[in-house]
Amino acid sequence: MSANFKFSDDEFSFKDVGKQSPDPKAGPKLPPAPPRGPLGTPPGAGPKSPGAGSRPGGEGAARKPEPPPATGSGAAGPQIKQTTPGPKSGAPAPKGTGGPKRVDGPKDPSRPAGQGSSSASGARKGSSNKGSSKPEPRASGSKPAGPDARKAGEASKKKPGTKRRRLERHITHVSTSSPRHQVEAWLAVMVKSGASDLILRAGGRPSQRISGKISFLPGRVPGPGPLLEVLEGVIGEKRMEAWHKSGSADAAISLDGLGRFRLNAYKQMGEPAVVIRRIAEHAPNLDELDLPSESLKKLALKKRGFVVVTGVAGSGKSTTLAAMIQYVNKSVERHIITLEDPVELLFKEDRCVISQREVGTDTKSFKDGLKHALRQSPDLMLIGEVRDAETVVAALEATETGHMVMSTMHTVNAAQTVDRILGFFPVERHKQLRQRLADNLVGVLSQRLVPRRGEPGLVPAFELMISTPHIRELIEEGKTSELARVIESGTEPGLVSFNECLRGLVEGHMIELNDALATSDRPDELLLALRGIRGSKERVKGPKPSQVKAEPGPDGLRMAGGE
Repeated sequence: MSANFKFSDDEFSFKDVGKQSPDPKAGPKLPPAPPRGPLGTPPGAGPKSPGAGSRPGGEGAARKPEPPPATGSGAAGPQIKQTTPGPKSGAPAPKGTGGPKRVDGPKDPSRPAGQGSSSASGARKGSSNKGSSKPEPRASGSKPAGPDARKAGEASKKKPGTKRRRLERHITHVSTSSPRHQVEAWLAVMVKSGASDLILRAGGRPSQRISGKISFLPGRVPGPGPLLEVLEGVIGEKRMEAWHKSGSADAAISLDGLGRFRLNAYKQMGEPAVVIRRIAEHAPNLDELDLPSESLKKLALKKRGFVVVTGVAGSGKSTTLAAMIQYVNKSVERHIITLEDPVELLFKEDRCVISQREVGTDTKSFKDGLKHALRQSPDLMLIGEVRDAETVVAALEATETGHMVMSTMHTVNAAQTVDRILGFFPVERHKQLRQRLADNLVGVLSQRLVPRRGEPGLVPAFELMISTPHIRELIEEGKTSELARVIESGTEPGLVSFNECLRGLVEGHMIELNDALATSDRPDELLLALRGIRGSKERVKGPKPSQVKAEPGPDGLRMAGGE
């Protein structure tokens, strides 16, 4: 419906004159423009003009028009009949508009307040009556939304912390669901960020470990009751009984779309807590671990002996053993039996038969598992961890009957490994144990993880001790304190010290010097080795000075080869 408006002489009044629908292209019919005085006539001197505006293209079109006012849906607004013109009543209306222009100057006392722009108001009202869905035109002086505005909007979406805010909203949304779904959401974040561990304590802040460093996640861990329910549903009734008795329990879980995880549930301050570690889906390749792969391959293919991989928690011991097992699996035909607590990596058989047994589910203990494994036609046996004297005796008995045994220990170097094994037994049995170790121990690999230089990730630093006649003699005589000196000398093949490995990593620009010094057991000797000096006189074997580019290291240290 189109609305026409009639105005009285003393005020504006809006009345619906008729309901006829005129041609929308022609617009409302306007009265003829009244004559106006010549240009330059002072206000009030010439004949009064009956209106404040005129038709576009009239006599006053020569004057520069002002910007048009905001109008409605495009229809020309009605002309205002003004009986008492203002000081500028003879000013012409701008071109291209059918509506009047509001003129600055003294206000007409007969005009009600708030009706100074009746043309725009009338046009808006007419537009609303038609039900038009078109937005109102932009007011004069406002800038259209162009490429700059779009860029500004995109830049606002890329503000720092946007990703973390989205993560917080996701965690907050999930936190309203069950506690198990909340834990699974944290596991999904852990997998996406490449973290190795997820740490959850009842009522505390969830945290994860990335490249050896702890970072916190948004939200709060469920309280003791809900978290205990989650653990009961994950590790089962039998392991929960062990958790209540001993205060800790191990388990492994597989989640669709996320992978396999190893978890250790424990008590802290009487409340439940859990550390969840991600397990690789595929067995690693021994050549891709930055370890002495050729020496480890020779050890893995031996038919008899005891191999120990040592290091602190999270140093990659299980990964190294899994890579050695996988190399055997692809190289020869053998029967491999693993005893793990819990079973971590699930191997896919290639050339070997692999039986994976879990302590607590498939066997009572490592000792019982090894005892019965000797009747299961094994060629190679993997023990998840040497924890007590009984496991050591079972492993030595297995090697003495012609089998290969691999295991792990929580020690930091080769010499400490020998001392730890002897420490499981009383002193009166040490002589016998030293003899058995000298005959059966074929290799010890100790490893530590160091932050990679210039990029996220970790690099393994290692110490390797292969059994040689000199090493066997020192073990048999109980001179374990001299093992480190012999390994450091590097005079025999198969002996690599931590300092020698760290020196190669620093000179290869794989780790920072400060990280190497913090990792070394003898940082002063490492500094001397980096300068090309061993002790007081002997030079370290390595490339000639002319082949090494001199580069200043941190703290003003100058590498070997510098002038």
